[in-house]
Amino acid sequence: MTYVKNINETLKPNITEQAVVLDLFAGCGGLSLGFEAAGYKTIGYEMDKAAVETYNRNLKGNCHTTKLDIGFDYPDAQVVIGGPPCQPFSVGGHQKGIDDARDGFPIFIDAVRRLNPKVFMFENVRGLLYANKWYFELIINELRKLDYIIDYRLLNAVNFGVPQNRQRLFVFGHRAKFKFPKPESSKVTVDEAIGDYMYTTPPGSKFLNESMDRYIANYEKASACANPRDLYPNRPARTLTCRNLAGATGDMQRVKLKDGRRRRLIHREAARLQSFPDWFEFEGNETQKFNQIGNAVPPLLAYKLALSLKECFNTEEVYSPGEIVRSELLPNNVLTLFPI
Repeated sequence: MTYVKNINETLKPNITEQAVVLDLFAGCGGLSLGFEAAGYKTIGYEMDKAAVETYNRNLKGNCHTTKLDIGFDYPDAQVVIGGPPCQPFSVGGHQKGIDDARDGFPIFIDAVRRLNPKVFMFENVRGLLYANKWYFELIINELRKLDYIIDYRLLNAVNFGVPQNRQRLFVFGHRAKFKFPKPESSKVTVDEAIGDYMYTTPPGSKFLNESMDRYIANYEKASACANPRDLYPNRPARTLTCRNLAGATGDMQRVKLKDGRRRRLIHREAARLQSFPDWFEFEGNETQKFNQIGNAVPPLLAYKLALSLKECFNTEEVYSPGEIVRSELLPNNVLTLFPI
């Protein structure tokens, strides 16, 4: 099955499970789409209006335009997922860590404490595990106090069928047995994802002019870039971010046409590289669409994580609250909590 056919057919909401999934800081629904394709009904909360409109246009679940805070009255849910705002810990986000008002972790932890879900999961930037590891340990310790076994791992979306090198941190809390999805041996290329677009000039195409070409050349020289940062058809893409999709920067995502001209990606190409199916429509203006795409968890990776979570959810709990008492950070990026 080709990549495009795979995402278009696999990533369709198909609710089969009784359990409800609460998606906090849901964005446009990248995580929720993966979970709905795995059979779960979702309820989302997101403060960006355009992202909420996108979520509600495409998914079975309903997303609410809300700014979350501590003590929010959440609906009953057996699974809690989300992507707490990562700007406080992102290299490109003017990091302020725990002192940053954009930090969503207190809210996420409060939701887990109040709902006591059987399983939870959150996603964040890799910087949380390294430059801000002290804060990551605080988060894990707070979740440990709620009697959860915690497993975490850095995953690169390119190893799970997504045509993009995108490394993110995924953390699961549970009381049973959990296994991360297995990496795949083959990688999907840019050509497999957008080969029908990238050599054409779709409506709305924006081309780089001579001044921009000079700026990019200087940028790549100053950053000691070994290869021009155009998209290469025989490789996966670089990480898609809001900045390199929506902004006319030296690091922008771009394709090079056969006549030598270069143009910025259109949002449909960016969506394919993030594994959004073609039927998934984005609301808002061009910048809002790019921001939604750049912020999302790739739905195909979300789907595979949801299948692993489902297997854990359907497994009888090994530990009861009160039995999980101690934690140690291990060098292989897996946190194990030992029972008495």
